[in-house]
Amino acid sequence: MHESRELHRPWLAAATGESFETLLRHVEDERFDPMLVCRIGDGAIVGFINISEIVRGGFQSAFLGYGGVAAYAGQGYMSEGLELVLARAFTELGLHRLEANIQPGNRASIALVQGAGFVREGFSERYLKIAGRWRDHERWAIRAEQWRARRRRRR
Repeated sequence: MHESRELHRPWLAAATGESFETLLRHVEDERFDPMLVCRIGDGAIVGFINISEIVRGGFQSAFLGYGGVAAYAGQGYMSEGLELVLARAFTELGLHRLEANIQPGNRASIALVQGAGFVREGFSERYLKIAGRWRDHERWAIRAEQWRARRRRRR
């Protein structure tokens, strides 16, 4: 991910050894489900997708975070990976809703979630601090029933 920092600027904070250590500490947290997106042919890591802040009870909701490896950008791997993550989220994890918050100018990220069936729900001004700046985000989400209906239509 360090080699992909230009692809992610200004959308994600730069990967550091400290951020990786933080990720490793969160792996055991039941509210966090990190995954790597790997290419089938050779196992190359092409990105990551995290389901985080999983809230149970009457909410059954979580946030989605992701980033692709620059060398594999635009080849459809993240789209395939996201489809697998949605299947996991709405079956194995039993979630009702996933939310992705995306900066308005991040066209590739918006296209990724739109292609997976997410719907734009709103706009959050100065939502998240990235690289020292509070940044606006669009709120995109998909519910389990939307995901199931989309899967039925695609068969």
